[in-house]
Parts: sequence; structure tokens; C-alpha cells
Amino acid sequence: MNIITHFGWRQRLQMSLYRRMCRNRTKIHPMRQLFWECTLRCNLHCRHCGSDCKTTTLCPDMPAEDFLRAVDTLLPHVDPHQIMVVITGGEPLVRADLAEVGRALRDRGFSWGIVTNGWLLDEQKLRELLAAGMLSLTISLDGLRDDHDWMRGREGCYDRAIRAIRLLCRTRGLTWDVDTCVTRRNYPHLEKMRQVLLAEGVKNWRLLTVFPMGRAASDPEMIITDEEFEGLMQFIAQQRADHEAGRTPLLCYYGCEGFLGEYERKVRPHFYHCDAGISVASVLIDGSISACTSVRSDYHQGNIYRDNLWQVWQERFQVFRDRSWMRKLEPCSDCKLWQYCEGGGMHQRGADNRLMICRCQGVNSKEGES
Repeated sequence: MNIITHFGWRQRLQMSLYRRMCRNRTKIHPMRQLFWECTLRCNLHCRHCGSDCKTTTLCPDMPAEDFLRAVDTLLPHVDPHQIMVVITGGEPLVRADLAEVGRALRDRGFSWGIVTNGWLLDEQKLRELLAAGMLSLTISLDGLRDDHDWMRGREGCYDRAIRAIRLLCRTRGLTWDVDTCVTRRNYPHLEKMRQVLLAEGVKNWRLLTVFPMGRAASDPEMIITDEEFEGLMQFIAQQRADHEAGRTPLLCYYGCEGFLGEYERKVRPHFYHCDAGISVASVLIDGSISACTSVRSDYHQGNIYRDNLWQVWQERFQVFRDRSWMRKLEPCSDCKLWQYCEGGGMHQRGADNRLMICRCQGVNSKEGES
């Protein structure tokens, strides 16, 4: 798909300046987010799961002390208040020691949050996590009742998620948002979803698209068409314009998938840049050190069971920080928008290093210019 139309000199200048800033940040590579894939266990069976999580798994949960020992290698070198630790999975709330880990992170000076499906998030659990210092939370809602339960593979998921959202709407001092993976099934109902979220009091709504990886790779209902993607961009752009004009309290924005041409700054608050390995790191369930957990191809840089996390962050990650290797691969090799896109997101790369999806593919020397 090619969503690029003509965009003018002002936007090109802004994007060029933003790229220069990003290159400077790459040289410094300050860690700002650290993901911890704390478990591969999950109480749901989501159709789009990139980790292929199960209720029981052959891969045991990582002991909390192992992760904290790796985190401690950062402390002599960073201001922990500048780093957000995001605990993900699997479903992190299946761990009995989550609040204990959160308190340990807080005591070290780190901010922390979780990504959850909401099934186990009741009033008592939320109170426990807040007392342990949790500052951020992302909860998934992938459609209205039938669509969400279908997507998550368990009846009652929608009601549990709405229950959790209502709790969050009554909670002060917590930064949180609702994430929605847009599929062919829920795409026609986005406006109805927006009305539901508004009625519940949600303030932040992030819309994502599904990549052909994990279980989604063999499920055509997961991947929206080119026309639907264009419609999604228009939907988000209109919602953001309405929010900016004060017509709605719900702020809508798109996820981090790649360069979006004419939709840059219309569907996100910033120009596109993939921060994987530049300001974002992760510790995966087996101890692998990588960038964000959305990167499922093997770009691992080390392992906490044999390497020092801080040393790996400082001395490796070249594949993330110098992406000139992408320029040698199709469709990037002759793309005239390379200077703005720089090869797309690392999570868009498959096992063969090639892009699974590119929204700019086929752009020639005249497109994107005016």
C-alpha cells in the first residue's frame, strides 16, 4: 500500500529537522523505557498474540530477583527517575508478586506501569498496585462485546475490561489509556466504540493495527485492507481535530507503526521515529536483552544471565542505532522517502530482516514532493 500523496515544503522541512534531532538522540541513546516480559502465562487466548502465550507454558516466569539484579546494573549510571519500567507478558497480573516487584522498583527510584487485559483488575488489586507505586497502565479493549470476546478468546472478557475501565476512570494520579487493535471485524464499529469510551469517561484511546506475526500470521481477519487503513487514518485525524477544537474530551492517537506520509502529525502528536534500541530496551522472559517487546525477530543483544545490562546497552545495539543496513533491502533501496522513514519500525521486520508491511512501498522520485 502507498498512502503517500503530495506534501509540501513546510512539512518536509519540519520532518528533516525532527530527523536531525533524532540522530542526535541516537548518539546519546538515553534509556527512557525498559520493558520486562515477566511471564508468558495468560488467562486469555488472543487471536493476535505475538508471543503465542498460553495458560500454562514450558517457559517459567522469570524470578523477580533476576530482573531486579539486572536493573541494579543501571543504577550507578542513570537517574532512575528518568526511566519508566513497563511490565508486560503474557498477562502480568497472573503473577502473585507483581506488587512486591513494583515496590522494589519504586524504592530504587524507578517509575513503573503495566500492560493488562483487565480480567484480574478488580478494586482490591488496583489498590494494591497503586500502593506499590504504579504510575501508568494500559488496558486492552478490542471492540464491542462480541468482537472483543471473539478477539480475546474467552467469554466475559468485554465485561471484565469495562469493569476495569470504570475503576480506572475513578482513579486519580494514574496515567492510563485504552488500546484497541483494529481488525477487519471491529473496523466498522469504531464510532460506536468511541461513543462507549466517551460514555465511560475514558480520556486517552490508542488505536493499533495488527502485524502478520504470531497467531495473526495465519488469520486474514486480523489484517485490515489498504482502504480500511486509509479510513482509520481519516478517523483518527478527525478525532484529533475535534479534540484540539474542544469538541470532545477523548484524545485519540495512532500507535508506532512506521512513517505515514501525509498523515504525519495528524494522527500522532509527533513525527514518526522508531525508538527501539535508542531509548527503549527490554528484558525478555528468557533473559534476552532486546529493544521493545513488539520486536519479535531475533535482534537480541545479550542475556542478563551472562551479560551486564548496562554494558550491553552502552556497547551493543548497533543494529538498532545504525540502520543503514535497511537501505540495502527492498523496498527501502530505491525509496525516495528514506530520509524521513529510515526503514520503518524494527517491529515491522520479519525473520529475514525485510519489512512485513510498508505504507510507503513503491514511492518514486515524484511522489511526496510538491
